[in-house]
Amino acid sequence: MNVSNAIKVVRQTHVGLHREHNEDAVASDLSIGLLLLADGMGGYKAGEVASEIAVLVIAAELTESMHNKPRLSAAKMLIEAVKKTNEAIYQISQNVPQCAGMGTTLVAGVFTDNKLVIGHIGDSRMYRLRANQLTQLTEDHSLIQEQINAGLITPEQAAASTKKNLVTRALGVDVEVQLGLKTLEVVVGDIYLLCSDGLSDLVKETQMAQILVEANGNIDNAAIKLIDTANENGGTDNISVVIAQVKKPFKAESSWVKNLLASHKQHKIG
Repeated sequence: MNVSNAIKVVRQTHVGLHREHNEDAVASDLSIGLLLLADGMGGYKAGEVASEIAVLVIAAELTESMHNKPRLSAAKMLIEAVKKTNEAIYQISQNVPQCAGMGTTLVAGVFTDNKLVIGHIGDSRMYRLRANQLTQLTEDHSLIQEQINAGLITPEQAAASTKKNLVTRALGVDVEVQLGLKTLEVVVGDIYLLCSDGLSDLVKETQMAQILVEANGNIDNAAIKLIDTANENGGTDNISVVIAQVKKPFKAESSWVKNLLASHKQHKIG
């Protein structure tokens, strides 16, 4: 669904202070309501390959589905796109020695009909700022999160752990992968933040919320400030953010309304 007139998006990515390569990839296409962020892993430059494949293939597959399979739901389109992307990355990792073992996290959003379909794999996250309250919308697929869920450690202990980068799910590592999926209602004024762990590991949620609130709707400044803060706090990893600001509703017209409008237009022309 084209939401170009209803939503503003800003993308920023930075290599950080200690990495030679940026293995993150970010993308957006408001003509189909799409936001994407991927954080690659594995081998010399192979992480860059995996994350780039992820954003390119998913965007291409969703564009094709929206044009050729309009009856499918956005959630179903995203599931199919991720499945094909997983197959593509996995095949390359099996057939190209330099790419052996590569994979990537993924967090994706598809805006449609005043809703947001969220899909994620791994520990890249999506947050929502609504009424100055920041809420994490995804739950990490990671060893640390499993330990938190099992009551073995507290969130405070998790924040100090040296094993935060051990994900339990990644795109392209296995023949199949399960996509975390949910659909939420969107409210005008919402701000959605997609980020790699280069941000979430180094910037506390209270800091994220403060930066987004103090930006007062200037998401360009917010994106720069978030990345600068991560670098000020160590910059130990690549840092990427995608921020989407909902400016107005984007309710889809029902098919009978479209037909009525088309008929009325044709009648006026005739």
